[in-house]
Amino acid sequence: MRDVNFTKMHGLGNDFIVINNLDGSVQLKKQRIRELSDRRTGVGFDQLLVIEPASIEAAEFNYRIFNADGGEVEHCGNGARCFARYVYDKGLTNNRSIPVNTTAGLITLHLLENGDVTVNMGVPIFVPSAIPFDAPSEQNFYKINVGDATLNVGAAAIGNPHVLLQVDDVGTAPVETLGPLLESHKSFPNRVNVGFMQIIDAGNIKLRVFERGVGETRACGTGACAAVAIGHKQGLLDKAVNVTLSGGPLSIVWKDFQSSIEMTGACSTVFEGQTRM
Repeated sequence: MRDVNFTKMHGLGNDFIVINNLDGSVQLKKQRIRELSDRRTGVGFDQLLVIEPASIEAAEFNYRIFNADGGEVEHCGNGARCFARYVYDKGLTNNRSIPVNTTAGLITLHLLENGDVTVNMGVPIFVPSAIPFDAPSEQNFYKINVGDATLNVGAAAIGNPHVLLQVDDVGTAPVETLGPLLESHKSFPNRVNVGFMQIIDAGNIKLRVFERGVGETRACGTGACAAVAIGHKQGLLDKAVNVTLSGGPLSIVWKDFQSSIEMTGACSTVFEGQTRM
């Protein structure tokens, strides 16, 4: 093990530690990530974000994401905003539009003058086999059996898989009970992030997300994008939607079905630290 510098950051309360591994010297081990994520005995975070050299010519960096349980995941929208802020503030790039490569593909991060970051999140995927989701055909609504209940849900991938339930009130939504059951449901072979959406009107929703490998977080960028994409495809939401999460607001815009969905929101640096990895 060696000393490793990190930066603690958050996007609307969805919190991260960010590590610069451009020299390839940091060895990432699941057990150590789990230890560091513990909020009583470690640093405490929802995800670990890692900066690595770009593996494709079109990108400036590779962007890797590890959940609190040590598992690597495809995408994290709130983390992407923190990633952009980190590489710019640390002088790793002078560009305000930053293409980065993820395991889900290339995305572009745009730093705005007011400090917010817009992330080009890619085109939403609804084909069940590509989510992946065990369903016979693409539909706007699916029936899923959980225990004795049959749920009416939507599903999509925004780099990672999401299932969405519409609820009357996010404050009383059964996130703690249904979240874990749906996360590990047999219909989702790679597990799934679970969104609970309350529609205020076609341009405004409230959202809670139970994240795969983490549990409920105060904000989920890919979850917000998935909720808007699914809701718009279902005919319930506009192309531009304000999403209110417990950690704060995100602005989501999806111009048309062939376009990338865009997310804009805030991010903050909390403190700098050092640990052993």
